[in-house]
Amino acid sequence: MEAYLPYILCVGLFAIGLYAIAVKKNLIKIIIGIILIHHSTNLFLVLVGFRLPENGSPLAPVKPAPHEQISKAEFLARSVDPVPQALMLTSIVIGLSITALIVVIAIRLHEKYGTYDLTKIRELRG
Repeated sequence: MEAYLPYILCVGLFAIGLYAIAVKKNLIKIIIGIILIHHSTNLFLVLVGFRLPENGSPLAPVKPAPHEQISKAEFLARSVDPVPQALMLTSIVIGLSITALIVVIAIRLHEKYGTYDLTKIRELRG
């Protein structure tokens, strides 16, 4: 059960973000929910790519130094998968730009309608 705790926490963080998007009417709380979902997804995918070897500590997925005597099979068994890490770097940049766009739209809505409440914005046609 202890090995599944990080995954359970990721699902819990995702559920909190989904709750914020589905239930809350304040635009700032919805933006925070989107950010929580984005971060929980990134964390989950990095956790999937992580390997805890049976013997020794995990290795970074780079070529070992020449003075380190490690076999290729041991290196492959102990190294962490680099593909999810590279994908998450790209995802973080995309998520940051989308968050900035959403925040700018929220600011413009507040300038026009004077509120962040979506129910009040829907009532005001202007």
